[in-house]
Amino acid sequence: MESAEAWGLQLANWTVEEPASAELWAPAALPVEYASIDIFDTYSLQTCSGGQQQLVEHCYSEHNPVQIITVRDDLNSEAKKPAVPIHLAKQVSVDRHTNGVFKHVASEFDKADIKAMEKKMHRYPACLETVDTCHTVPRFVAMGPYHHNRKALKPAEKVKHVAARYCITEGYTVEEVYDKVAEAADEARSLYDENVMACIGDMDFRHMMFFDACFLVQFMILRCGNRYKWMQESGGEDGDGSWKDFLKGFMSPKGYDILHDIMLLENQIPWSVVEAVLSFMPSSSSVSKDFVHKMRYLMLPDRHDVVGDEKRFQFDEDYTPPHILGLLRHHIVGRSKTKHDSKVKTITFSISAIELAEMGISVTPSKSMKLTAMSLDMEGHLLSGELCLPALSLDRDRASHLVNMAALELCTVKSFSRAKYASDSAVCSYLLLLAMLVHREEDVHELRVRGLLVGGGGLTNAEALRFLSSFQGLRWGQHYNYIMETIDSYRARRRTRTKMHAFFYNHWKTITAVIGVVSTVAGIIGTLASIKGSI
Repeated sequence: MESAEAWGLQLANWTVEEPASAELWAPAALPVEYASIDIFDTYSLQTCSGGQQQLVEHCYSEHNPVQIITVRDDLNSEAKKPAVPIHLAKQVSVDRHTNGVFKHVASEFDKADIKAMEKKMHRYPACLETVDTCHTVPRFVAMGPYHHNRKALKPAEKVKHVAARYCITEGYTVEEVYDKVAEAADEARSLYDENVMACIGDMDFRHMMFFDACFLVQFMILRCGNRYKWMQESGGEDGDGSWKDFLKGFMSPKGYDILHDIMLLENQIPWSVVEAVLSFMPSSSSVSKDFVHKMRYLMLPDRHDVVGDEKRFQFDEDYTPPHILGLLRHHIVGRSKTKHDSKVKTITFSISAIELAEMGISVTPSKSMKLTAMSLDMEGHLLSGELCLPALSLDRDRASHLVNMAALELCTVKSFSRAKYASDSAVCSYLLLLAMLVHREEDVHELRVRGLLVGGGGLTNAEALRFLSSFQGLRWGQHYNYIMETIDSYRARRRTRTKMHAFFYNHWKTITAVIGVVSTVAGIIGTLASIKGSI
């Protein structure tokens, strides 16, 4: 094994350029093979109809987009009884076969596309173009190729080199770790946008994945706190303890910025690459679990000590995330087995928080920490109901987390209504419900009064209104559809009652004042009557 000093010097000079042949070792280059894959091969089909035999040949490929059809007829005059003219029969046979081929290929493509959607490193969907760039652009560190060339993020590249040094633990060499990461990177290359990857060579991409994964692993260990104190003090391969002196000292002040950056949809690296680095770390299986255990409070109000289901947290061992954003979203949102089937195709109304209060439906914070804890309880309430939503401290960081978790849902779930679970579209439903409740700043204030928006140092009422209003074009999730349909049904069944409640809600001060005046006058009259009777 190389000495710690020798390797440290080599790593400090290791850039994302291809190493020269004079170096002591070089990662094996990925053999690149190009193969032309035809959509269709040559097909031969024999059909018999009334003694007529036809041989139909199709040749259709990316090199030969023209379909060539050859039909050979072996006529049998005694058995030949065509139901339709010969030229039409030939055409029907050809069309039927061609359509069958198209359907088969389309079906296979659809299956592959759905499977790839869950793993790809996506770009932001068009419906989020109105969202402020502060929620989509990294502040400190680039992870992956989409933001790699931003000048403002270059200082973090040096930190990645230091992080890589302390991912090489005792008993392993840099060659072993790098080669395993490079193997995972080669498999993950196709997950990125092909236009971006066309400008990045294989070797550069491997270097990028290696340093980015090492940086992310060290940040995860840092956020785990004292659970990995022994690992922090070990100082990596050389045992000099400088992890605590440099990485912790450098990362800690930037913790919120780094957390913001690793939660961006376009700033992700495949989880398989991260696992390649983790596999060389002591207690590697518990790093992800402890990191999620620590960060599951990401979307909660500042005071999360009152959360009722804290002790029931369970890390989902069966879930394979596409990246760190997917891992955190999966455990922050929670997996609900509930499925809401929508009965209507369109919803033609919207209701603000004040209008709900007029109807007798109060907005209250849920007791659960899960974003799936959205419900509308109309049972057991004579004149009112409760719309329960998770409480939120809406600052700029949490706003960014919501944007990117919603973007992940939009990119990976083909159809919200047909999704297996309502939780697959939970973040979009949550944002849509909040957007529905606020039409003016007074509505935002009403949510604060109700305890749904809590905490200080967050967005102002005007900023929160502008942020939430930008999500009115999202796809409707199952939770959103269910709650809106229930509200509409309640309003239709209790029109008179809701009108009476609205009248009392809007004029309760006047009614109270009138009742007070009437009570006072009645008291005075009663007093005068008693005085007159005594006389």
